[in-house]
Amino acid sequence: MKFRILLILSFSSIVMVSCTPEVSSNQSKESAIAVNTSVPTSSTPAKSLVPSAQSQRSTATKSGTFVSGEHTTQGTVNITTKDGKSFLELEQSFKTSESGPDLVVILHRSDNVIGSTKPPAYSLKNGDYIIIAPLKKYSGAQTYSIPNNINLADYKSAAIWCRKFNATFGAANLSS
Repeated sequence: MKFRILLILSFSSIVMVSCTPEVSSNQSKESAIAVNTSVPTSSTPAKSLVPSAQSQRSTATKSGTFVSGEHTTQGTVNITTKDGKSFLELEQSFKTSESGPDLVVILHRSDNVIGSTKPPAYSLKNGDYIIIAPLKKYSGAQTYSIPNNINLADYKSAAIWCRKFNATFGAANLSS
């Protein structure tokens, strides 16, 4: 392996030396430097590698604070748009129980998920919610992309739900 690297480096050095222009002995050092440092110009303007501030900006359209259900859940959730795409964002303050084997982030049609369901599990009915994605982590900031085919006007809450046991850990009413 070391021999291979040495061989590649040697070959690269030979290629670089053979590609540099040769300076005749009667040329001065200044003209040799000028030859080696000349840079061709382009007629097309350079494109910025840094995205514009406008494309970086996200706008919060709805937000809410989690209320505990089956397990203690706290923090804030925001629905944001950036470059025409919607996202569900859990803020740094978000925290829920690690007891769920199959926790998912959902949007729910009710504006009061915990109040409209029965304890202790706060179970949900099919058709009342849409699953956004599996929960990435039990606490801290995280972002989930909302598919374009979801009409956000149909959903009034975000929730953390255990799919396996049909148990709502916590929900947040989303308001403008």
